[in-house]
Amino acid sequence: MPSVDVKNLENQKVGEIELSDKVFGAAVNEHLLYEAVRHYMASRRAGTHATKNRKLVAGSGRKLWRQKGTGRARVGSIRSPLWRHGGTVHGPQPRSYEYRLPKKMLLGALRSALSSKVAEQQLTVIEEFKLADHKSKAMRKILDRFESPRAVLIVDAPGNESLERSTRNLEGVELMSGQELHPYHLLWCKRLLISRPALERLQEALG
Repeated sequence: MPSVDVKNLENQKVGEIELSDKVFGAAVNEHLLYEAVRHYMASRRAGTHATKNRKLVAGSGRKLWRQKGTGRARVGSIRSPLWRHGGTVHGPQPRSYEYRLPKKMLLGALRSALSSKVAEQQLTVIEEFKLADHKSKAMRKILDRFESPRAVLIVDAPGNESLERSTRNLEGVELMSGQELHPYHLLWCKRLLISRPALERLQEALG
């Protein structure tokens, strides 16, 4: 089992924790990661695009000229798709792009993403996120101690109000619980800061 250092908010080592091979030592499956990200991006699409067909477009419904005898082509409506400002044929309509991804594939992708973070040394375990106040400036100083780039993912147990307030206005910093964690978020971030209780729950759930 690989082990990593456990640090406090001063970036000082306060212990070690063993990582599960099943969760943090799995082989990185790029295909599973691709499918998980594709599924996540599809579920985020609004799907609100719409075009008007000849029933919805503005315009009179009268026949423009008589059927025969004018020498011109027969026309039934000014709202015909053949005319300028007419309706659109087979245009996009509002719909959902969500689809079901098998749970085993999603969990496998999550293990792959976590394993890649360990392999790339982008995982830092924090003993606990116990903050003195909820100021964003203080939180930025903490992140600077860990040489965190502008794409940081913080994972902690839900209910830490001080942590939520101190991170919500920081650009490039995302906070979520272990239950919300998705491979997309792990691939997006360049530094993963996870509390020890959240890590233990994650290992128990994925192991």
